[in-house]
Amino acid sequence: MHKISVFLIVLLVFSMFAGCDKKRVFDDYKPVKGEWHKDSVINFELGKIDSLRSYNLFINIRNNNDFNYSNLFLITEIRFPQGKVITDTLEYEMATPSGEWLGKGFGDVKENKLWYKENVRFDEPGKYQVHIRHAMRKNGEVDGIDNLRGITHVGFRIENTSE
Repeated sequence: MHKISVFLIVLLVFSMFAGCDKKRVFDDYKPVKGEWHKDSVINFELGKIDSLRSYNLFINIRNNNDFNYSNLFLITEIRFPQGKVITDTLEYEMATPSGEWLGKGFGDVKENKLWYKENVRFDEPGKYQVHIRHAMRKNGEVDGIDNLRGITHVGFRIENTSE
């Protein structure tokens, strides 16, 4: 009897947490091993997505205290099945002027859910791809930072706009 009660409680807790993320359509992370080289592209291949709905897109970044900057510059591409490519250069604030991380989390690693695009439709049949690379450079320097330290994971998330 006791084992059944514990099982039911665990099942109830799991179902509560599983139902809390109804907006999620796609959510994946890729680890960054050591340092993120400026030519290293993080790739996400999107599965079948309902072409009749609109979605909000996010870039998720996990960083630790080895990240020495208050902003993060990224170059993103969405590659459409029929060949169209949309490229964006993005800037995100990662820390306050006093140096406090803006992300959430305990300890050394902070997670940032960063707005990318809203009300996007994936209306071409086929597979979409998202490519993300960093575009960091030091103030006053033309050449980019070869190896960016402190980014531990890069994620991409798609959410339903309603529900």
